[in-house]
Amino acid sequence: MKRSLAFAVIVIAVVGLLGGAALLIAGQSRVSQDAIQSSVTRTPELIDSAWKLPVAATFNADVTWQSNGSRCGPASVANTFRSIGEEETTEAEVLAGTGMCWTGFCVIGLTLDELAEVARTNTKRKVSVLRNLSADAFREHMKRANDPDRRHIVNFTREKIFGAGAGHFSPVGGYLEAEDMVFVLDVNEDYKPWLVERERLFSAMDTIDSDGDKKRGLLLIE
Repeated sequence: MKRSLAFAVIVIAVVGLLGGAALLIAGQSRVSQDAIQSSVTRTPELIDSAWKLPVAATFNADVTWQSNGSRCGPASVANTFRSIGEEETTEAEVLAGTGMCWTGFCVIGLTLDELAEVARTNTKRKVSVLRNLSADAFREHMKRANDPDRRHIVNFTREKIFGAGAGHFSPVGGYLEAEDMVFVLDVNEDYKPWLVERERLFSAMDTIDSDGDKKRGLLLIE
């Protein structure tokens, strides 16, 4: 009887956790389509040029969308791994063995450090957390974002770019230096890949993640 009661309590707790996570995710993703379209650049000519950049080309103009609003981090790692020929190319595969997001949701999302651990679990490549970058240091990293031997995942807040929304992860597809614009391969299907001025992306990245009380930043895989 006691075992049955304990099991029931666990089930209720898990259901409550999942329900709360779903509500939290829904609340974080409220950015209007008008804001999405007007806040970033999707000029066909520029987008076409961006997809031809050396790193972006390895994604084959194809992004696998995140399965829910909390799993942008694992989806970013999965897409990045696919671009460099790693075997783990799905959210489930990159999360295997990490003990994270076991409910199907990454409740309140992952921090930059947590995502680094997810990446390290399933690759022998070097994974570095880059935070507290100056604007100049960020520019130098973006200049190297076209190096086929390097991959960057950026952690930023949507609010600074779209006027609403919360923290997010997405791979960096490359940098159009002449236009000073970064190509962000957004893993959320509502947004899809977009270009944004480097200074604006830096401003969105150079913010505090309240979950870990540390600044957001870049994940570098090389």
